[in-house]
Amino acid sequence: MTDMSAKTYRAIQVSRPGYLEMVDLPLVPPGPGQVRIRVEACGICHTDAMTVEGGVTDIVYPRVPGHEVVGCIDALGEGVTGWALDRRVGVGFLAGNCGSCAECRRGHFTACRDQRWTGVHHDGGYAEMMLAQANALVSIPDALAAVEAAPLLCAGITVFKALKKSGARPGDIVAIHGVGGLGHLAVQFARKMGFRTVAIARGREKEGPAKALGAHHYINSAGEDAAAALLVLGGARVIVSTVTAPKAISPLVAGLAPHGRLMVVGVGAEPVEISPFALVQNDVSVSGSLTGTTIESEDSLAFSVLQDIRALVETVPLAEARQAYDRMMRNQAQFRIVLTM
Repeated sequence: MTDMSAKTYRAIQVSRPGYLEMVDLPLVPPGPGQVRIRVEACGICHTDAMTVEGGVTDIVYPRVPGHEVVGCIDALGEGVTGWALDRRVGVGFLAGNCGSCAECRRGHFTACRDQRWTGVHHDGGYAEMMLAQANALVSIPDALAAVEAAPLLCAGITVFKALKKSGARPGDIVAIHGVGGLGHLAVQFARKMGFRTVAIARGREKEGPAKALGAHHYINSAGEDAAAALLVLGGARVIVSTVTAPKAISPLVAGLAPHGRLMVVGVGAEPVEISPFALVQNDVSVSGSLTGTTIESEDSLAFSVLQDIRALVETVPLAEARQAYDRMMRNQAQFRIVLTM
């Protein structure tokens, strides 16, 4: 429990685009349907750039970023049921669905028309405390430490869900494009799901780590034609692209097997350009995949515990969030950076 005499807590706040600062914020009780979380760990994700750099038009500043949050419930708001004080919980990118729009009524909660984003529309986890909607909470298994669980709440669930809905079956060739923050988890999930796993990245320095994580094959896209290399292996039933460089994604369509599927989970600013002939010739498809629901996150955490899948993380104290964020944006993280409180 939090010291009841405490009036403030520390947070890293974006006061205006590009400017991160440590501040003391007033400790307030949770509102109806909310809980207050004593944060233990928060992952730094590339998507945090939307808040830090100002890429979303409806952000109201100042704002605390961070959406890979793990901690314990410190206080319960009115009407909250099913959760208890000191319960270990997590919060991912989706800050809670409305429950009443057409998509929610169909059970498509990630497509909620009134969906808010953690750390974008509401203060997130770069802080000692945060408020969260109860319907956005994820139960954290005891077998996972806070710093282990945090990256799984965004990077982990994103690739887990993409692979799960890809249509690939055990034994199929599944390629993971990019061996970074998302990709190093995707390689582990793909291998443990029984796929013949191919890792694709630029340069030879990622080959050792990719194979250690479970990749059966490695393709150096800087030194060879990745699509041609996939065809030599028989063609990919599924390619999951985790990179944020759209120009690197387009050529991979040629490496799909007939009826194959390219799934995009990395988000870049430029368009992905694909020839209609490339799609029609082998009846292949391109699709995107968003993060998952709270129960899907719990499924991915349970699978991670069962199959001993872990993010490779380096921990950084909250006070060094600015430097850690900058390193992540320069692709210098190995492989995820997690803030600890």
